[in-house]
Amino acid sequence: MEQLSLLLVEHAVAVVFVATFCARVGLPVPASPLLVVAGALAAIAQPLLLVAMVAASWIANLLGDAVWFYAGRLYGYRFMRLLCKISMSPDSCVRRSETLIGRWGGMSLVLAKFVPGVSVIAPPMAGALGMSSWRFVAFDTAAALLWTGIFLGLGWIFRDQIQAVLDAMSQAGGIAIVALVVVLAAMLAVRYWRRRTFMRLTGMPRVTVGELMTMMDGEPPPIVIDVRGEAGVQVDPRRIPGALPIALKDIQQRRVELPFDGADREIVLYCSCPNEVSAALGAQALASRGIKRARPLAGGLEAWVEAGHPTHTA
Repeated sequence: MEQLSLLLVEHAVAVVFVATFCARVGLPVPASPLLVVAGALAAIAQPLLLVAMVAASWIANLLGDAVWFYAGRLYGYRFMRLLCKISMSPDSCVRRSETLIGRWGGMSLVLAKFVPGVSVIAPPMAGALGMSSWRFVAFDTAAALLWTGIFLGLGWIFRDQIQAVLDAMSQAGGIAIVALVVVLAAMLAVRYWRRRTFMRLTGMPRVTVGELMTMMDGEPPPIVIDVRGEAGVQVDPRRIPGALPIALKDIQQRRVELPFDGADREIVLYCSCPNEVSAALGAQALASRGIKRARPLAGGLEAWVEAGHPTHTA
């Protein structure tokens, strides 16, 4: 542990740059804690390093976010789906980033830095929604400086306490390493448990694309609802013909009067999110209002398109 501290001081700027860049491109690197420790060690050993650390973190933030921003601009919704499938929180990243960007616009790039699971999603979402390059650079610069300043500043303020912790860990030797591994494993286990619990809550039966087509040929036809938010529709404007655009938050918060009672018709909800989570949450919200015949479309809009069925532009 003592050698690690010395290495961090000697190569502080490089460590901050690499850790920040890796975190921005989505690798599971604890950049924030590293910045806190780096800020503390620099304050104790070489205070002038803080200026170089800020510059290194800003450049790493901008480069890492730019990769996703331009990928989102070039590939749009296809890239967003891929990114969310490999995300640690694939079921909520699209929905949360849509909400954030829809509510805050460019400021979402600043806020996303502090929202787990969304910080990697916000830049490509901004690119897919057509944000200009100069606005992206301006907001991302503000976000990088604020994020860097907060964590380096925490290290500076609590440098004595952090040094005491590092000294204790250095004396503990291998025990400290084992403790860190145990804590990391526990965090991953808790996240996995939460995900499994959430999936059980939304694990209702699905309607396949084939079943939906059969329903559409029958009488009465089903009610199809597109639960995507405004940002999601901007990223992918395609829609199943005849689908009603009613966003999930409007269903959950009862902001709109539903143009049906659901008593004698099947209701199929779809989204563009992994595991159809938004559609499942919408079906749950309808069930709480006494509308029991509501189910998500398995595979969502992507499954409909892959089956070769026509779409309309929203």
